[in-house]
Amino acid sequence: MAGTYRLKRVYEAPDPNDGFRVLVDRLWPRGLSKSDAHIDMWPKDIAPSTQLRQWFHDEPQDFDEFAHRYRRELATNAAVHEVTAALRVYDTVTLLYAAKDTEHNHAVIVRDYLTSVDTP
Repeated sequence: MAGTYRLKRVYEAPDPNDGFRVLVDRLWPRGLSKSDAHIDMWPKDIAPSTQLRQWFHDEPQDFDEFAHRYRRELATNAAVHEVTAALRVYDTVTLLYAAKDTEHNHAVIVRDYLTSVDTP
């Protein structure tokens, strides 16, 4: 059975079904203690570059362009290999993010990208 990537807001309670929990944000989530977060890995570099994150903050309506630019960043990002390696060990890897918008955020792009390049 191939492993799966799941998405979850980091503010939601940890669950045993989360498997290996990976925070994919560059910045630590506000108001959350490290002990309450139950993070197994935090590869900060998998998050969008500061420049791209700031651009998207200014242009939130252009999610498709953000996704395109972010996939280009991921294509040369060594942190991608860290996360795909976790799926070879764990059946489930849950990608955690702080964004309020559950459909238009970088974690959705990370999940789709990892799914397309991963061959566990």
